[in-house]
Amino acid sequence: MIERKTYLERLRKLKDQNVIKVITGIRRCGKSTLLEAFKIELISSGIAPDNIIFLNFEERENLHLTDWTILYDEIIEKVNPEENYYIFLDEVQLINDFERLVNSLYVKKNIDLYVTGSNAYLLSSELATLLTGRYIAINMQPYSFKEYASAYKEEKNTDRLFRNYINESSFPEAVTLSKKGGDLVNDYLQSIYDTVIIKDIAQRHNLRNVDNLHRIVSFLFDSVGSYVSPTNIAAQLTHHSSKSISHNTIIKYLDFLTQSYILYAAPRYDIKGKELLSTNGKYYVVDLGLKNITATNKYESDLGRKLENVVYFELLRRGGKVYVGKHNDREIDFVVQKINNEREYYQVAFTVHDEKTFNREISAFDKINDNYPKILLTLDFDNTSINGIQKVNVIDWLLE
Repeated sequence: MIERKTYLERLRKLKDQNVIKVITGIRRCGKSTLLEAFKIELISSGIAPDNIIFLNFEERENLHLTDWTILYDEIIEKVNPEENYYIFLDEVQLINDFERLVNSLYVKKNIDLYVTGSNAYLLSSELATLLTGRYIAINMQPYSFKEYASAYKEEKNTDRLFRNYINESSFPEAVTLSKKGGDLVNDYLQSIYDTVIIKDIAQRHNLRNVDNLHRIVSFLFDSVGSYVSPTNIAAQLTHHSSKSISHNTIIKYLDFLTQSYILYAAPRYDIKGKELLSTNGKYYVVDLGLKNITATNKYESDLGRKLENVVYFELLRRGGKVYVGKHNDREIDFVVQKINNEREYYQVAFTVHDEKTFNREISAFDKINDNYPKILLTLDFDNTSINGIQKVNVIDWLLE
């Protein structure tokens, strides 16, 4: 089992703190396994197993626990008020009125509460309002490249390994299945895609036209790394089909897709004006394997965009808010706003050996008059500094 060190370290820091630990992320990204690993750590540190209550609401034996009041009573019955308890509620959104359950357990001073969910509904306005200042969200994704590489320790060629990473899947189980056969991986990814699109979105929101949802997903998967807006999505889809999709439908479906964590939105940020722009952001797919199952030429197409996709999620993992940047008429691939109000700027290119490409990527930084780090990530092997701009091999950077 690959240790998810980044996420485990966050849980360690939050242990026994008076906040609810809310772990979110797409289905099968490793949330349950993370909680199991943390449970083992607690027991190893001396916590009695009886003082850890772990409930996964997708397991058959727990399917009857849908009423939050009955579930609350069952949990409290196991809790000795004189002792401390660690309670793990996995896929808690499957419980009716789960926010009441979470709040009722949180107010118990001897309970340290951890919950997971596969939909951003978990942090919707109802729960956020009820628990304002009482929770910390940890968003989880499939394997980073560093985690992925640790699953293939026998492969010493990191360049070849990275090519596999951007052309295959980084879901933990998909990585395991890949060692047994590619067809198994494709079937597994298709099942995740179908579950997210049909169960988490179409059924939950009572969508009658699932074909439109599939068309939007396919368009966005093909547009990773490109600026899009509801208007141009509607125009493109209508242009290629006799069936039109309204602007409002696009907006609604985009919200559903980001809530399910299959796609992440990167808003556009005006660096000079220091404000978010309401139009033309970018969308990134949580796992390139999901993109690849819909592509006809997955191994050679869109390598630059796939690289940008990988960098986006790595920046998310490292903390801060990640935007796509605009400075006058220049575009910056990523602007990262750190918690301490500092910034980092990133350009991403497959290679800049061509002088024209090199000048284009470097010139994007020219007019930014501040001293925050400016980093050019490429697959070139030479790491250097040019006028204060750091040129870094992206594989080295991902393995830091």
